[in-house]
Amino acid sequence: MPDTQTPFQSLLDIDRLCRSLAAGLPSQQEMVQSWSGIGFRMGDRYFVAPMGEVGEVLHEPRHTLLPGVKSWVKGVANVRGRLLPVMDLCGFFGSELSPLRKKRRVLVVDYQEVFAGLTVDEVFGMQHFPVDTFSEQLPPLEAAIAPFIHGVFQREQPWLVFSPHALARNQGFLDVAS
Repeated sequence: MPDTQTPFQSLLDIDRLCRSLAAGLPSQQEMVQSWSGIGFRMGDRYFVAPMGEVGEVLHEPRHTLLPGVKSWVKGVANVRGRLLPVMDLCGFFGSELSPLRKKRRVLVVDYQEVFAGLTVDEVFGMQHFPVDTFSEQLPPLEAAIAPFIHGVFQREQPWLVFSPHALARNQGFLDVAS
């Protein structure tokens, strides 16, 4: 009497054959821990802001000038029905924005009671850095910007870690009246 296999036993045999002929799994590669942020430029310096500290990035919106404010306060813009104070971040630190208006962007900060737009020369989008390229040893910085820098990532050039939340807590930034 011939040996007859059940359909289930046939499936088990096929499974065994497939497993024996299957190629081995590739060796698992070590994952490099990375840190991500929004990259931007002010003047000739590169900065990166932590992802959670920038709500959105906008093209420079049309804004209305405000009387009686410091020169680095550009005005106020209506962004989806919400009034957004627009600040010249370069001007706050005592430098000038690039004359190339096409590349300028506004980083929106919404932190505690502060909702503000920070105009910068250029935004490079999301940047990823291996955590082992981070250093707390900062290059020489102007005294005005140093309190807002929390480290540096090294690439071809240094990327300074800038904290918009620290800026939003700074009394000098909050005092906009001239």
